[in-house]
Amino acid sequence: MMPRATQTHCPYCALQCGMQLVSRESLLEVAPRNFPTNKGGLCQKGWSATELLTHPERLTMPLMRDTKDTPLRPVSWDEALTRITQQIQRLQELHGKDAIGVFGGGGLTNEKVYLLGKFARVALGTRQIDYNGRFCMSSAAAAGNRAFGIDRGMPFPLEDIPKADTLLLIGANPAETMPPLMQYFDAQRERGGTLIVADPRRTPTAQSATLHLQLTPGTDTALLLGLLHLILAEGWADHDYIAARTTGFAEVQRTVAAYWPERVERITGIPTSRLQEAARLLGKASTAMTLMARGAEQQSKGVDNALASINLMMALGQVGKIGGGWGTITGQGNGQGGREHGQKADQLPGYQLLTNPQARERIAKLWGVTAESLPQPGLSAYELLDALGTETGPKALLVFGSNLVVSAPRSAHIEAKLNSLDLLVVADFFLSETAQLADIVLPVAQWAEETGTMTNLEGRVLLRQRAQLPPEGVKTDAEVLIALAERLGHAERFPTSEPEALFTELGQATSGAPADYSGITYEKIIRQEGVFWPCPSDDPKHPGTPRLFTETFAHPDGRARFHPIAHRTSAEEPDDAFPLYLTTGRVMQQYQSGTQTRRVEQLTAAAGEGFVELNPTLARQFGIVNGQSVKVITRRGEATVPARVTATIRPDTIFLPFHYAGHQRANLLTNPALDPISKMPEFKICAARIEPVF
Repeated sequence: MMPRATQTHCPYCALQCGMQLVSRESLLEVAPRNFPTNKGGLCQKGWSATELLTHPERLTMPLMRDTKDTPLRPVSWDEALTRITQQIQRLQELHGKDAIGVFGGGGLTNEKVYLLGKFARVALGTRQIDYNGRFCMSSAAAAGNRAFGIDRGMPFPLEDIPKADTLLLIGANPAETMPPLMQYFDAQRERGGTLIVADPRRTPTAQSATLHLQLTPGTDTALLLGLLHLILAEGWADHDYIAARTTGFAEVQRTVAAYWPERVERITGIPTSRLQEAARLLGKASTAMTLMARGAEQQSKGVDNALASINLMMALGQVGKIGGGWGTITGQGNGQGGREHGQKADQLPGYQLLTNPQARERIAKLWGVTAESLPQPGLSAYELLDALGTETGPKALLVFGSNLVVSAPRSAHIEAKLNSLDLLVVADFFLSETAQLADIVLPVAQWAEETGTMTNLEGRVLLRQRAQLPPEGVKTDAEVLIALAERLGHAERFPTSEPEALFTELGQATSGAPADYSGITYEKIIRQEGVFWPCPSDDPKHPGTPRLFTETFAHPDGRARFHPIAHRTSAEEPDDAFPLYLTTGRVMQQYQSGTQTRRVEQLTAAAGEGFVELNPTLARQFGIVNGQSVKVITRRGEATVPARVTATIRPDTIFLPFHYAGHQRANLLTNPALDPISKMPEFKICAARIEPVF
């Protein structure tokens, strides 16, 4: 007999590579799957993903502390859920509904995202819910909503990338963060296209580019304004498109007049000749595309950066053209779906706003409650964490799919906030750094042990199918939420944890909404190898919408909006005490906070510890040699890591990967300054200094 194979998707990034899980002698192995996104390719993380399913550190029963000063001990599910319920009820009686906070994650399935938002607003009645996607995609999402009237990170399929004559990649390094994605850039180059990469580091992606713009950290806005200035000056703008499909161009035109090449060179450090070459490559291209990622978005002006890049593509008449336009490379596995269906502080399912009376009425009717009972919007992620334990903030926090101790900015402060809570509950499959602080830890199923949908970076809704049952003693996140809802007296409103039934309800909730999933079924996803939203029709032949904006935009008048943007400095610039720019990012073999990947032997063998990347000129100045321990210090804390001396980074900049814990924790150092619109923290820029450790 042939081994049984389950068609599913990788548990990691938003590319959501297709894979097969083959059962051999009760163990699962990864096998290739020729799926449209990855075409059979996987990175090292994907190939090794099943090792976590049988890892010896796997949690298989609830853990609980008797008091804050006692260690976690194994308990039954009944004891753990009873304690959680009693604490929730006690704290809400004393302090009101908002005494309980909920923190979700961009790796949860759409079904669990939907259920988590419903649970918070119906079973708990709290407005205090947000998620770690606020730390990833919120700036690009806010910009997309403002410019286009809708946020789908990549409003076209991946197959459009090779069709771009010129592609501008800003703050992204897919060669390390999404290796299978590089086949699209390779195809673009083989077709004769040009690739421009803007990044303070000469990353492997930048090394493959036609042109690398090695800008000063935090000057992305000035670069984009300078490029638009040159495009307008040379007459490369598409004025017919601007007149027919957009509004607000005149004010943008006046603003960019102040960003002549010599001024932009002083701000960004990019020579005028390279700015002119980049503008020429974009301006004369028949099809031009800009893709952004966290390097430009995780800033206190991330929305400005995204809007400036959208302005550039609209001025060239590229948005809505096959092989052209603007998009963002979403990071987390369900970073797109995770921000659509209700775990964000201000949203109901389908991108419907909590402040919209019609949306409140519709969702309340579906959920069997009154519109008046639905809470108003709560605090954004960092604001929520910063409020923990305060007089007006939550006294308890339920965490699903997030490791805040490693991933939150100014993380020592957040760790203290978590320790100040009356109740911290963490659902996870390992004892993460956050779970180690918890009063109660709930063991939940991994990706291969439950069925659910994910929405990848191009807006394609995918089905991850269960390949095996969870270990005895382990529940799914959905089963946990249903059990708590029942104990809190809301059993009739939470009738099932079955994924397909939850997805059907999600479809009903999103019918007519911006992110309309009402026409998507599990059967259609399987048959079509994913369905692009919006898909408002249940006609089995309805293909969904692979490309947005081909004829109209989502604003009521059908036009896109230009936004005038001006360059402003980062929240914290280098000075005499902290003379360097610190930026953070990922390495190929690790993922996010490392809760999973730091437990995979072959990944830790390749990249098992943090490091600080610094230029040889800077290393000589401090007498630092490759591999030497270095202390990296900011106004918020310090980390100690080995030096990695390389000429691929600017002399005024240092780089730390953010996957590691303990004294190598990069987010001990980062600045929680927030973008005023998206509430994105400024992970990518802060002032730092270094000291060699002898």
